[in-house]
Amino acid sequence: MKTIFITIDWFHPAYKAGGPVQSIANLTEQYGDGQVKYKIFCSNTDLDGSINSGVLFDTWCNYNEHTTVWYASKNKRSVEILKREIKNSNADILFVIGIYSWYFNLVPLLFCKVAVKIISVRGMLHPGALSQKSFKKKLYLALWKMAGLHRRYDFHATDAREQQFILQAFGEQARVFIAGNFPRVFNFQQAAQKETGKLRLVSVALISPMKNILLVLEALHFCTAEISYDIYGPIKDGFYWQLCRDKIKMLPANITVCHHGDVLPSKIEAVLNNYEVFILPSKSENFGHAIYEALSAGKPVITSNHTPFNNLQSNHAGENISTKNISEITTAINFFAAMSAAEFKSWNEGAKSYASRQVDFNELKVQNDNMFLQKF
Repeated sequence: MKTIFITIDWFHPAYKAGGPVQSIANLTEQYGDGQVKYKIFCSNTDLDGSINSGVLFDTWCNYNEHTTVWYASKNKRSVEILKREIKNSNADILFVIGIYSWYFNLVPLLFCKVAVKIISVRGMLHPGALSQKSFKKKLYLALWKMAGLHRRYDFHATDAREQQFILQAFGEQARVFIAGNFPRVFNFQQAAQKETGKLRLVSVALISPMKNILLVLEALHFCTAEISYDIYGPIKDGFYWQLCRDKIKMLPANITVCHHGDVLPSKIEAVLNNYEVFILPSKSENFGHAIYEALSAGKPVITSNHTPFNNLQSNHAGENISTKNISEITTAINFFAAMSAAEFKSWNEGAKSYASRQVDFNELKVQNDNMFLQKF
């Protein structure tokens, strides 16, 4: 059995950091089979700094039968403690989630001794992600290359597209393993009560420019149907959310918008059951767990072309729209709002069918075997 030591800023019960947290949780739940065990070293807080409840700090806690977690409190995040715990684990692989964190990314890469180190970039090299605070990120990546870190370690990409982003950033000599995300699959939710001329629309996402909630609100201003739009997720960018609030105040009477705040991952499936269409025109998504989960529940999705989920319309699974054209989003929303329950049925079923074809769990296992069970 191989020991995989994972360093990541946040982990369950933290959830507000979104995709990377859910990706690692799904990995530990769905990839094990007696071949690997996980030791996860993370902070004892969530993205907003709130302290995790229900877990012990600064010691190893059981998470599942093959996973233990160390929740490091802020005053005990020394280089020496991390070096000690990695050494004592006798880890075969150090799996570093992210590239920008000093303590959870750079310290284990620079100061800890493990035979194999794999850097999982988790969408951070996508052009859409690099466009945010671009000068700082370009400078940081230049320093990485000057230090030669990209030549000393392996990389993990979730698909061929992300592999190309890694090669663009670090050169063709970078060694990249491709292993897709294990998603959660929800039960099919039949939308039999869909009313013609009305739409119940939902987003589950961090409130930040990357998720483009403001763009949805701008598009809703021009919608003619009766639409209720509910938003679930923590506010990551307060200034951006204020822009959203200002836009909400200007919406016409046929549009109602409500922000419900955080939603626990365990509650998302139940939340989705109250809606017909999921919308999230992200500037980039490494995978988009919330998008896949909505599709698996049978919710047609309106999203951008910057996610792994394309060709939605031809599969009766939703609409891919341009993030530079508000009218496309307005048209897509009105399109679904105009449907009767009978018309919507094929899209409801199409979303579920599309989701089932997007993920091959056997292939995901083979990909992760190639990365984690490699011969050194």
